[in-house]
Amino acid sequence: MPTQKEKCEAFKSLHKQGAPFVFPNPWDAGSARILESAGAKALATTSSGFALTKGRRDYAVTRLEVLEHCRDLAHAVDIPVAADLENGFADEPHEVAETIKLAIETGIAGGSIEDWTRNPDKPLYDQNEATERLVAAAYEAKKSKTGFVLTARTEAYLHGDPKLNDVINRLQQFEASGADVLFAPGLPDMDAVRAVCSSVSLPVNILLYGKLVRHTLEEFAEAGVARISIGGGLAWAAYAQLAGVKDMLANGRFDLISSIDRNAAKLVSGALKSD
Repeated sequence: MPTQKEKCEAFKSLHKQGAPFVFPNPWDAGSARILESAGAKALATTSSGFALTKGRRDYAVTRLEVLEHCRDLAHAVDIPVAADLENGFADEPHEVAETIKLAIETGIAGGSIEDWTRNPDKPLYDQNEATERLVAAAYEAKKSKTGFVLTARTEAYLHGDPKLNDVINRLQQFEASGADVLFAPGLPDMDAVRAVCSSVSLPVNILLYGKLVRHTLEEFAEAGVARISIGGGLAWAAYAQLAGVKDMLANGRFDLISSIDRNAAKLVSGALKSD
């Protein structure tokens, strides 16, 4: 297995403006190995997908649980794994830095820090506060000398007041924090994606969300995107299959089992290991 530093270097090298890579999101070690076997070059955790494995809603897991999850995934595959570290599980910059330090110790190659406070009265940290938190995170990442790839993430479209110019201004401020990648989940359309990518110099990650799922890899490349996250979509799609159990239990029908693609089942089986 490659060293953590080698994984960090490999992960960073994938980020090229206008040459995006697909960044799928496993929710456990098994799904991570399946995605690696399918050809993924790097993986990212999903907060909502991981919460599903605990029988909880998104954002209902603790920092300790997320760190244990990061360690599981980092050691399950040979490719880089990055983590959704939410808001760093803290408000103060020094506490966010501590989360980065602990995350690096799990063996992951990167992670994101977002600006959503979880406080409905003040959904986003103000610009200076959000930037200070990222500066602290970036300092801790660079101090590790691993090459850890830090993503600066604004939740303005999902939890704030979604004005494109404000989102761009916030991302431009984040550029000076020392982060390596910029991310604004929830961009409404390809025009917004183009505007963001043309307004910043760092690689941009986008989330397949809403209207964006209709577009192709080539279209995202033309827009200047560097990375495409699936988010919790794969986890929710997998868990949604269990809804077929209702018909099995109520009507004695086993269509869910009979519909399993045997070739897909072989792919899954081939991805699993004995360790």
